[in-house]
Amino acid sequence: MSIEIDEVKHSKINMASYGFGKYLVEFLNMAFGTYAYFFYESEIGLESWIVGFGFIIFALWNMFNDPLIGYLTNRPFKFTKKWGRRFPWVIIGGIPYIFCYLLIFMPPAINPTEGAWILFAWFVFTTCLFDTFASLYWVNFAAIFPEKFRSLEERRTGTGLQTVVGILGIAFGAIIPPSLVTFGVPQTYIIQGGAVVIFCFIGLGLAIPGCREDQVTIDRYLDKHKERKKEESFFKSLKIALKQKNFLAFVIAYALYQSLTNLITGSIAFLVRYVLQEEASSQMIPSIGFLVGSLVFIPLWIKLAHKSNDNRKILLIAGIALTFVTFPLIFVNNLIFAFVGLFVWGLAFGGFWTLLWPVLADVIDESIVITGERKEGIYTGIQAFFGRLAFLNQALVFTIVHVATGFAEGAETQGPLAVWGIQMHFSIIPMIFMGIAMLIFWKWYDLTPEKVKINREKLVELGL
Repeated sequence: MSIEIDEVKHSKINMASYGFGKYLVEFLNMAFGTYAYFFYESEIGLESWIVGFGFIIFALWNMFNDPLIGYLTNRPFKFTKKWGRRFPWVIIGGIPYIFCYLLIFMPPAINPTEGAWILFAWFVFTTCLFDTFASLYWVNFAAIFPEKFRSLEERRTGTGLQTVVGILGIAFGAIIPPSLVTFGVPQTYIIQGGAVVIFCFIGLGLAIPGCREDQVTIDRYLDKHKERKKEESFFKSLKIALKQKNFLAFVIAYALYQSLTNLITGSIAFLVRYVLQEEASSQMIPSIGFLVGSLVFIPLWIKLAHKSNDNRKILLIAGIALTFVTFPLIFVNNLIFAFVGLFVWGLAFGGFWTLLWPVLADVIDESIVITGERKEGIYTGIQAFFGRLAFLNQALVFTIVHVATGFAEGAETQGPLAVWGIQMHFSIIPMIFMGIAMLIFWKWYDLTPEKVKINREKLVELGL
């Protein structure tokens, strides 16, 4: 006899619509990761250590505002009964999130030496503002998934569709901005920013149906909230979450995986301009290789996940593969090699990315069984906190490597040592991060199919 939690309740169109929320995030992440650091260091000519210092402040801010926003929005408001628990915050955060991307590339037109600290202040202010709204959007968008899509089949199918649509966001983020940017002409970054805003608003509009919560889900939450005696403090909620071994293993591995993706994404512009010595539009070639590789193998990864019924096992396989295929990127010295290298890299990346959401949903299910309450916002906020460590790692790696190798800010070309440094933060360093991530996940994450099944049965018993 089937039970409610195993029923498929949403159409594939609705799941794909939800995926456009991921499209928005991936588009902005790709564009921001590629150009924010690069723009201020290579185009504006701000010293590497100043850009790195600003990026560290941004990283620290976006680490700590995520769990706090998750906690503050994890409660009912006046609009909850009519509009839902998460959907209003997705819209309230999403609109300014998109606009703030453009502001990053509109600094005061002043000399980078005499006005260094003014440019620094603009960089810190706009990136932190961008991230505040990004957190408000992301924490609530991510929290919708485990609460709305409850069956294993829905979660895996929904993740597959979400991944495909998300990769569309990466594709646009990898193709549209470079096609509008000219190295050495800072004004062209404003043009690409305007294009990003337009395409992201289209994505946000398409995401609305999928991000709307069912009335049954809303009513279930409100009924359960009435039964609660009092709201736990933020720090108590944080302590409970971090005591959950599987959740802690997941978020640490997730932070290291994000470090890998941030370093490779952030290195592409440096690679194309200084290692391959090509025009900005050439960034599309390695990016297209990655996108094609990811899309080709996503159906296979989904099929493997369904067949094995073991999210942990498939995530491990994909993660180990991703670690090994990152190493050959150190040898990329032309556009053909870049295309092939990123194509192979995309094969493994697609699998890891596809399994992340089902694994997180399994972890959140376990947390509900442990606490007896749904706190997706808090958990996704903490996940985002750890994910933001990747920006801190990126800032530290770029700053240390560039200062140590004599990177010349604002220059047309770089010396052999600086070129070698770019190759290191494009390959070897991210490979090390990913290897550590998989070691931690393999050692401490133990949600086997049997344990997942037991947790899901308990959720039914709890009425959650």
